[in-house]
Order: sequence, then structure tokens, then C-alpha cells
Amino acid sequence: MKKTRTSPVEKIDLRGATDAELERISSERLLALNLREMKELQRYYVSRGRPATDVELECIAQTWSEHCKHKVFNGITRFVENGREELIDNLFLNTIVRATEDVRRARGKRDICVSVFRDNAGVIRFDSRYNLAFKVETHNHPSALDPYGGANTGIGGVIRDPLGTGLGAKPVFCTDVFCFAAPDFPHEKLPKGVLHPKRICKGVVAGVRDYGNKMGIPTVNGSVQFDRRYLGNPIVYCGTGGLIPRDRCVKRARPGDLVVAIGGRTGRDGIHGATFASLELDDESEVTSSSAVQIGNPIEEKKMLDVILQARGEKLYNSITDCGAGGFSSAVGEMGQNIGAELRLERAPLKYGGLLPWEILLSEAQERMILAVPPENLDRFMELCRADDVEATVIGKFKDDKKFSIFYKNSRVGELDMDFLHRGVPRIERRAVWKKPAFKEPVFPAPSNLNPYLHRALSWWDVASKEWVVRQYDHEVQGGCVLKPLQGAENDGPGDAAVLAPVLGATHGFAVSHGISIRYGDIDPYHMAASAIDEALRGAAAVGADPDRTAILDNFAWGNPDKPDRLGALVRAARACRDVAATFLTPFISGKDSFYNEFTIGNRSIAVPPTLLISAVGLIDDVRRCVSMDAKEPGNPVYVLGRTYDETGGSVYFRVRGYTGNKVPRVRARIAKEQMLALHRAINEGTVRACHDVSDGGLAVAFAEMAFAGGFGMTINSGKIPRDPLVTRNDTLLFSESNSRFVIEVDRKKEKRFREITAGLQCRKVGTVTAGGELIVLGLEAKPVIRAKLDSLKSSWKKPLGW
Repeated sequence: MKKTRTSPVEKIDLRGATDAELERISSERLLALNLREMKELQRYYVSRGRPATDVELECIAQTWSEHCKHKVFNGITRFVENGREELIDNLFLNTIVRATEDVRRARGKRDICVSVFRDNAGVIRFDSRYNLAFKVETHNHPSALDPYGGANTGIGGVIRDPLGTGLGAKPVFCTDVFCFAAPDFPHEKLPKGVLHPKRICKGVVAGVRDYGNKMGIPTVNGSVQFDRRYLGNPIVYCGTGGLIPRDRCVKRARPGDLVVAIGGRTGRDGIHGATFASLELDDESEVTSSSAVQIGNPIEEKKMLDVILQARGEKLYNSITDCGAGGFSSAVGEMGQNIGAELRLERAPLKYGGLLPWEILLSEAQERMILAVPPENLDRFMELCRADDVEATVIGKFKDDKKFSIFYKNSRVGELDMDFLHRGVPRIERRAVWKKPAFKEPVFPAPSNLNPYLHRALSWWDVASKEWVVRQYDHEVQGGCVLKPLQGAENDGPGDAAVLAPVLGATHGFAVSHGISIRYGDIDPYHMAASAIDEALRGAAAVGADPDRTAILDNFAWGNPDKPDRLGALVRAARACRDVAATFLTPFISGKDSFYNEFTIGNRSIAVPPTLLISAVGLIDDVRRCVSMDAKEPGNPVYVLGRTYDETGGSVYFRVRGYTGNKVPRVRARIAKEQMLALHRAINEGTVRACHDVSDGGLAVAFAEMAFAGGFGMTINSGKIPRDPLVTRNDTLLFSESNSRFVIEVDRKKEKRFREITAGLQCRKVGTVTAGGELIVLGLEAKPVIRAKLDSLKSSWKKPLGW
């Protein structure tokens, strides 16, 4: 018989509970707290001499969730590698933060960072009037259950991050990177409770499209990656950047300020979203956690955004944050953590009746933000809201008692010490182990004809054209996008980065790019992470961004960190972030981690591959000097900048042949930085007509994409390509995915100056742009190893996702 509530608030007495009872309470209530954390709660309530309320337990569980507290990165890790054990006290501080601190010290007055790791988004300097805020988030678990709704609210949520940074940044661009299983996965092999990857793909793309387009924010950069291990747990990264006046970057709620909720109404959608993100998925998740998926309304958010920017201009509020994970609990609790706050739940506007107090507190219903408004400014603030038909309600006030007091209909339903709520979570010690895997090293004769392999590489899911996705996004809105995702003669070539000039009438701007190197993680997560950083930086450099004024963001999507091998891979990747960023002198400004990305089928748990997204934003003094990746004019020389090594491990070429290999691409960061600085100078001086970074598929794919995007042929002499002496095969030379390389079309009238700029670097002339419609590549023996019509190459590239 179902238990009937006699009160809107339930009391749970933890004081005499056994360990088994504590674990049961956490499991049944979806608190996602382990036994040690539950015992810490037990001690707290023993010291208070009273039972807990359900409101308090839910508030603590949200605040202590992995999603909000990043307990894995901030915990204690015993890392074992090659039989040697070491203790890591706070992986985050010892890698990501340390690298950024070292970079900022080294740069001194040239430091571009304004706010890092402490607000909803990272902030860098942009110009004399504005700073630039940028944040990337994940929305993985909800997108697995409801692809459209999950992605829809993923992009809606990350738009509110810059808006809730400082006193509010105006969003000017969005990004998205998706990771799915292949769309041709056999239906008959689909596990119970899993949506088909093609359905997930289409739903996620539609969700991001509908929200971003309706908000009037251009989606300008991204990619789609594929791996079978994303079948039950897709990864959905969404990012947003915005401009914020330089004098609006600091916020602080003050005692006496009113807690004002603005935007959408509160409902049951999104409840337990924060704790849901700390659990593995299984075939019952669609039933047990369906309420964790929010329902988006971009028009409501657009109206709210407009009002907030007006109120910011009139200096009507002292602080602002979004109602993301944890809803009011997180937003009000974090804004008032150093002073105190009082919340009146019955005042919150509801979508419908029947919500319990803890549901009102924890709801993650979308399009809501919290502002700290001084009482004397309330009337004017409400006047602005009424004028734009935006609902705003006073639901409490900030106090000076260091407590979080929660009321419902004049009854106190929760009271927590802010210090315990935000700093009481016990640190967990975990064991991490990394053992270098050994894959079979492929041995096969070198093909004399590489045409078939180039076509197969271009058709590989990761390489193939994503035009079907890109065309659904509005790149023209706001009028600031200079270089768009698709480039070339027919606007369908794959750009390396987007360029924006968001201050209309001005010629300065910035590039937005990203790096993601999933396939290398199977061999070594260290080099996977290093390669992702290099790819993000070279993408920005390829269009003309300044490598000395570029910042990056990290987004980790990982399996269950309680399993030593998963955590060992994370340690390797984080250390690469530290080492490579410090050498490049490139700071991290923000980031996010998403763990427990595993799907359980029976007794088997399938983890996503170690997945690190690096996003980059690089400043540009004059966007008119930027270059795109498409070939421009017959007769211009083609150069390759950067040395090719025998690094085909994890490459597209090996994958299409059914291998993995062991020779993973490495980053030689000091050399790479010198090359990027020289390229920046060459572009800035107008010697470069086109530039394309070398990525998936190696030089062969880069030559092909550059040629068919511009509609001009190329004749390439492989013997001229800068290479390591160990590279003796044509297929290795043309399909190796060594980092830090560029294919550059040089203005033949300025070739001498280009050669002066790149003197002393691994940069050589390898061929010419031609008027013919063919790509001709001569091998090391000076005989053609690739001879293909541009139309056929482009057809192979476009066909897989030509939906």
C-alpha cells in the first residue's frame, strides 16, 4: 500500500541509522551520495539533535553532487603507473590550475585572463570596452533519454552561463560538438532501453538548432565524432561566448538584497538532474530518471536575456546567476554562501500545483535566473520586466547569518549552515591505475595506389562532411560572423575555425576553434589530450588568430571514476593538459567534467572512450587579414609547415584498414608554438592566401579538402614534404596524423617574404595550385600515388551524411 503524506515536508532521522540504512536512503531518494558522505550527514544531524527534512537532504545532495563539487578532480588519488605509486592531492589544482597560474605568471603584463575558474564562464580581455566570456557544458545523460529535449536545454543552459557571469555577458556565438555511435548501427543489435544512434543524432541536432536559432545566436563551430562506445551514452557538448563591459565583470550579493527569480516558471521537469549526472545509465533509466530531462522554451529565455541586459545597463542588481543544476538550491545557495540567504518557496511561480517544497527547491526547469536586487531598485527592475512580459518574483532575501533558511507557507522546512553545505563534503580517496596497452602493430605491403584509401578516409564518419548539420544553424544572425563553418567556392568546405567581429563597424575580432582526438585515447590518454590542445590551437592559428593571445577550455567526458583504469586514464590526460598548456603558454580559463558516462547491459558496463574536448578562442587585430582553407588561385605555390613522423597509431588510415597501432601522434609543443607564431606573422603580413590545418586523415585528406573546397586542382611532390627519416613509405607520409602541421597556399608575388618569415622552420614548398580538376600527388619515387578528380573526392566526402 502506497504511503500517504500527511505533511508537505518529510522528516528523515539519520541519527540511529545503520550503514545499510544510510545506503538505502541514498539509493531510494536518488541522492547519489556514498556511505562516507551519508555518515558525514549523520554526524551533522547528531550534532544538531534533530532529524533531517527531505528539503535539507535534497539540497545537500545537489550541492555535494559530482556535477557541482567536482569531487573526483578535487579528491585524493593514489595513482599507480609502471608499478610506482604516488599520492595526488587534488588533481585539478595540480594540473589545470597549476598550468594556468604558471602561464599567467610567465606572461605578466601580457596576461589576457580576467576571471578564471570562479564564475559561470571564463573571461579574457577583448578590447578597450569589452571582455569576452566563454563556457562549454555537457548534457549527456538527458540527451540519451530525450535527444531533442536534452540537447535543447543543454544549449539553453550554457547560454545562461555567460549571461550569469559577472553582471551579465551578451551571448554572441554558440558551439557544439557531438559524439555518437555510427548512424548505420544494426537495429537488431540495439540493446534494450537504448535509442538508435541515428535517432539520437537527428534529435540532438534539432534540439540545438531550434534553441540557438530562436535565441538569435549564431552557432559557428563544432564537429561530430563517432564511436561504437557512445551507443548507450552519447556526449553532447554545447558552448556559448559573450561580450561583457569591462566594468561589469565583478558581482557580489549583499545582505539586504532581495532574491528575485526571473524568467520561466517552476515545474517538475529537471528534478534530480545534478544527481542523475552522477549515476551510470542502464535499461531502466528512461523510466527511473525521466523527470531529470528539462523542457526548453527559447522565446522565454530571449525575453529574459533582453531584460537582464537592460537592467545591467541601469545597474539595478548586484549579482546574478542561472538556475542550472539544482535550481533554486544551487543558485541561491551559491550566491549566498558567504553571507546567508532566506528563501520563501511558496512565492515561486509554478507551472502547475501539487509540487512539494523539495521539488520547488530542486527543480531545474529552464529559463530561470536569480538576481540580487537592492530594495530601492526593485520597482524599476519590475517595470522593465513588465514592459517585456517577463515574470519576476521576490522569493527571499540575502542575510548576514551564514545560514540557508528555507520556508514554505511560513513554516521553516530547512535550515543549513552555509559552511557545512558548501565545505562539509568529505574528500574521497580513489585508486587510479594506468597500464600502457599493446596493440598489434600492422604489417602490410605499402600500396602503390593510394586512391582507394583516400576515398575511404574521406568517407570515414569522423572525416565526412557535416554539412547536413551545419546548414541547420543560422550563422548570419547578429551580423558578426566573418568566417563561417563552411568555406570555399561553393561554401561547403570544412573550415578550421570560425572568425567573428562582434562589435559592428570594428575590424578586430576573435577565432573560435576546438580539438578532440578520441581515437588516440585507446593508445595513450596523455597524447590524446595533448593532441586535442594542439588541434584547437592550430585551428585558430590557421585562420589568423594570435597564438600569444589565445585561451582554452577543457571539457572531460569520462566513464566511472570509481574504477581504477578509468581514473588512471584521467590522470594521464590531465597531466598532458598541464604540460602542453604550460609549454604553449596558453591558459585554461574554464572547463567542466562529466563522469559516470557508462551504460550497463546486464552484468557488463560499457564506458565511453576517454573524451576530452578542448575549445579555443584567439584574438585577431584585423579580421580582414584572416584566411580561409580553400585553394584560391592557380599558379600559387603550396607549402607544408611542420614535420611528418611515423605516427599512424589511431589514425583514420589504420582504422579504415581495421587496425589501431601503437605509434600515437605526439606534440612537440615548443616547436609547434614557433611554427604557429610564424604562421600568424605570415598571415598578418598578407603572404598567405589559404591555410588548412592537417588533422584526421593526414596530409592526403588536407590536400583533397583544400582543393575541392576551392575548386582548383593541386600537384604535390611528396618527396619535398618535411619528414622524419624514419618515414619511408608513401602511405605513412600521406596518412600519418602528426600534430602541428599546416598546408599553406602562398601568394606567389609574396613568396620571398613568406620564406623569410618561415626560415629555420620545417617549412618547404611541395607543389602548386592548378587550374585542372585533379589532385595529383607524386610519391617518394616521383610516381603518382594519388590521381583523383576533385568531383569524385568531394562526392566520397559528402555521401555518408548527405541526409
